[in-house]
Amino acid sequence: MEKLVSLCKRRGFIFPTSEIYGGVGSTYDYGHYGVLLKSAVKEAWWRAMLREREDIVAIDSAILQHPRTWEASGHLANFTDPLVDCRFCGQRFRADHLDQLACGQKPSKHPGEAAECDLTPAREFNLMFETTIGPVKESSAAIFLRPETAQGIFVNFKTVLQFARKKPPFGIAQVGKSFRNEITPGNFIFRTREFEQMEMEFFVPPSQAPEWFEYWTAARRDWYLELGIRPDHLRLRPHESDELSHYSTQTSDIEYLFPIGWSELEGIANRGDFDLRQHSEFSGETLDYFDPQSGERYVPHVIEPAAGADRATLAFLADAYDEEEVEGETRTVLRLHPRLAPIKVAVLPLLRKDGQPELAGEVYRGLRGIVQSEYDEGGSIGRRYRRQDEIGTPWCVTIDHESIEQQTVTLRERDSLVQDRVAIERLGEEIVRRLAAPWQTPKLGA
Repeated sequence: MEKLVSLCKRRGFIFPTSEIYGGVGSTYDYGHYGVLLKSAVKEAWWRAMLREREDIVAIDSAILQHPRTWEASGHLANFTDPLVDCRFCGQRFRADHLDQLACGQKPSKHPGEAAECDLTPAREFNLMFETTIGPVKESSAAIFLRPETAQGIFVNFKTVLQFARKKPPFGIAQVGKSFRNEITPGNFIFRTREFEQMEMEFFVPPSQAPEWFEYWTAARRDWYLELGIRPDHLRLRPHESDELSHYSTQTSDIEYLFPIGWSELEGIANRGDFDLRQHSEFSGETLDYFDPQSGERYVPHVIEPAAGADRATLAFLADAYDEEEVEGETRTVLRLHPRLAPIKVAVLPLLRKDGQPELAGEVYRGLRGIVQSEYDEGGSIGRRYRRQDEIGTPWCVTIDHESIEQQTVTLRERDSLVQDRVAIERLGEEIVRRLAAPWQTPKLGA
């Protein structure tokens, strides 16, 4: 994890926010390559939800919701973690994670193990961020930053049903920011207080809920595999009855073997009709569905695949990170699926003379309208190759004297280091062909 964090900062993927002021705990900014990578992850998710299907529509609900939303959803009463304080060092810890945390004074021990430790009894701590709305701060103006994007879908179910021209089974998908006042965030971007979710609520007739739960569990696992995650680093873990959420009748986590160990990557839950019934009761609006063909009226059950865009980004980074020895030197490379790579192709003039930069500029301008491209002429060609390897660029195009004479370029592949000679007029077509071709990580062979 330390190597990954270092690479992310050095190459401008992800780095601590407000660092010149000392930072804000477990809060991060995404640089150029991080923005492109996370955008590619979200685009791949949208593609799986919308472009490849006909039964899901999109929504983008507001971060600020009516306070009754969180009362109906159960978040005011149930969205809590057990909290303890240490009277000696003043730090706070999750009571159910003490065996995984480090003592504030003696990191080699867990909270409560050192002689100086003096822990308070555990108490429940609500994880929602509270703020106020309007110019006057008073209790009646209290409002919350949403802790999940799902409720914005449920409260809009009736509206979407009217304009989407869909009937169950169908889904509503959303990508957006959520906020949780975590007691002990950490492990880079794995657990932060501000994060981005990719959630889809799939509304089904009650009798079909079990089969759709199995369907989406398999479909979501396959999504990670198709984007290059190694199968032996991915597993499915069904929840035990005592760890199910208050709304869930069945939940399975897709877990990834992060550098910190096996941890949740995405959850798939059978939420039953809990959410629609709750919002119907609290709002007074009828949130059911009438099937004109069967004459049946029912409250749909919901299957929810809920993923984190930040956690998915971290998993793809961790799975792609590799080191190997090339010509006596250690090469660090991100073996990202080409569809996820921030830069698809880099154009590099071998020399900064003899018309090579000018031709390289023309090639670059021709490619950037096709795929995300980058032009780089600074430093030795070997150093530029290494830089592109570290940001995960799958192909580098080198312009040399032969390019001037014969209108061909060297196309270098990141993973195999194979170099092919390609005509400039066919270059864009070749890049598109390679980008669409099946791909699997070379780390499987290793």
